[in-house]
Amino acid sequence: MSHSSHVKPSCRIERVAEARLPTVHGEFTVYAYRAEDKVEHLAVVAGDLRDEALGPVLVRLHSECLTGDVFGSLRCDCGPQLDLALESIAAAGRGVVVYLRGHEGRGIGLANKIRAYALQDTGRDTVDANSDLGLPVDARRFEPAAMILCDLGVSQVRLMSNNPRKVAALENAGITVTERVPIAIEPNIENRHYLHTKQLRLGHLLTIADHDEPVQE
Repeated sequence: MSHSSHVKPSCRIERVAEARLPTVHGEFTVYAYRAEDKVEHLAVVAGDLRDEALGPVLVRLHSECLTGDVFGSLRCDCGPQLDLALESIAAAGRGVVVYLRGHEGRGIGLANKIRAYALQDTGRDTVDANSDLGLPVDARRFEPAAMILCDLGVSQVRLMSNNPRKVAALENAGITVTERVPIAIEPNIENRHYLHTKQLRLGHLLTIADHDEPVQE
């Protein structure tokens, strides 16, 4: 990844709280932030992020997904990705998960995401379901993540992501992405079609073979 020539974000975000966060993956420090639009985000941090001698920081930008992160929905790969990110950062001893709220259903909101699920159950894919509802395919913004990283003193990252848009968003904000670290989750019968759609229609860097089609209801 090449360094972006864009100016670093001016950190227009407020850090409002911090605390110790013991988890099944290890102990972290959690920082709460409030953005200009009043949406609150979290940074879950391990180790010393400001010591540049330790090299680029392992980072995951994770979009809020209540159904996957909390209820363990098999319709997506969000919950397992979050677990893998926390596990990887704990093992490395250094890194941060930026948990971005307001990103449900790629930014369409929780109720609309459930409406989109209902359309998917009739055979629509995740892209067409959003469009059928008159909603954006992906309305997420990642500027708050860059601002949070700036506040934490992070300027170079190894980004755990399959989404080129996240790489581009950080680089456009002046964060150097030295490496994209794949975050691969084994497909299941419920999410295989969803992952296949992300690969073919959203440009995610996944390996879901064309011949390995999902079983559909």
